[in-house]
Amino acid sequence: MQRLACIFWLGLKEIMSLRRDWVMMALLVWSFTLSPVMEATGVANSVNNASIAFADEDNSPLSRALAAGFFLPEFQPVVQIEPGTGAADMDAGRFIFVVAVPPGFEKDVRAGHAPEIQVLIDATAMEQAGIGANYIMNILSTEITRYAIGKEITAPPPVEIILRSAFNPNRDTVRFAGIVALIGQIMWLTTILTGAAMIREREHGTIEHLLAMPLSAFDIAVAKIWANAAVVLVAAALSLTFVMQGSLGISIAGSKALFLLGTALFLFTATALGVFLATIARSMAQFALLVMLIILPMLMLSGGETPVEGQPEWLQIATLILPSRHYMAASQAIVFKGAGLETVWPEFLWLTGLGILLLATSLLRFRKSVIHDS
Repeated sequence: MQRLACIFWLGLKEIMSLRRDWVMMALLVWSFTLSPVMEATGVANSVNNASIAFADEDNSPLSRALAAGFFLPEFQPVVQIEPGTGAADMDAGRFIFVVAVPPGFEKDVRAGHAPEIQVLIDATAMEQAGIGANYIMNILSTEITRYAIGKEITAPPPVEIILRSAFNPNRDTVRFAGIVALIGQIMWLTTILTGAAMIREREHGTIEHLLAMPLSAFDIAVAKIWANAAVVLVAAALSLTFVMQGSLGISIAGSKALFLLGTALFLFTATALGVFLATIARSMAQFALLVMLIILPMLMLSGGETPVEGQPEWLQIATLILPSRHYMAASQAIVFKGAGLETVWPEFLWLTGLGILLLATSLLRFRKSVIHDS
């Protein structure tokens, strides 16, 4: 009981030290408020408010119907421009897309010919250009087909394909990107806070003062783990409630308590990883390089940016040792699919096992690093 009390007060001391570190506090606030909002709303995987112009040389009911097929929020109001000026307007950055309808277009459609429509795209806006090209093709094809069917030139398609988007019927990119951004901040901050606390103790020379007390390396490491994990867990819970659900209006399909339980298990693993990296690094600069070397690939391979199933088979097997993969899989299942404990318990088991392994390794390394420093 006395040992537990020592670990508790050491952790409380860690939280008080963090409160006086204004740089870390600013990073913590930024990472769980403005940063996920900017990631969710600033980087869109769909066309949003794209500028478009029409050079209509036909000026027919069909060409005007084509221009009327583009509307908010995907596209800005269509701007009519003079034929031949589209390239210059794109060079000046006025439009991302320019659609040129040739003269006699409706007449050719009536005659059953295959007239061409020219679409100019500013490909420097890569995300909007790539996705927007498909949007424009679909809109133009739909309008022309509707016109042709109305004139009895073509027959309706023999098969009607109905698409149903599971777990995100509106294909809301903000909902998905917001949760993935929050999970990414949890991964970054947990490792950074714990490792930075260890490095700070070493650089300030307070490790020797702690070891002069009746404390073991286990007590010091576990105190830092629970303190930093508790700070990030509280920050994540507040961000989930007030930023994700309150500000962005993101709905949580599953249990928030189960999501926070999975977060706590991941925090246990990530803080142990932070301690491990701090025992390897001899300075804050080295620790920062290690974080970039290890945490960035963990985020990229976790399945948040691209599905794990889309990775090479050998890499899919290798990612089983990454805590981020299991946390991302469990979190997405809970938040988006409403999964319960009966579904995500294997991921929780993986997180627990990896956390214990990392903690044991960290303690071994911590003892060696303390002896080396002394």
